[in-house]
Amino acid sequence: MRVIFGILPVLVCACTPTVRVAAPTEPITINLNVRIDQEVRVRLDREVEDLIADNPDLF
Repeated sequence: MRVIFGILPVLVCACTPTVRVAAPTEPITINLNVRIDQEVRVRLDREVEDLIADNPDLF
């Protein structure tokens, strides 16, 4: 019985979880996958210019 009580603290200490915080070895890469489409604005601007040219009394 004494042997069990002697080994029990060793077994309990061996099962404790460890948390390690370490800096990454590789640089952090952020991939945003951004696509900028300016065609929509240009097309809208041209439509507005045509609308103003067709109706000069709007403004």
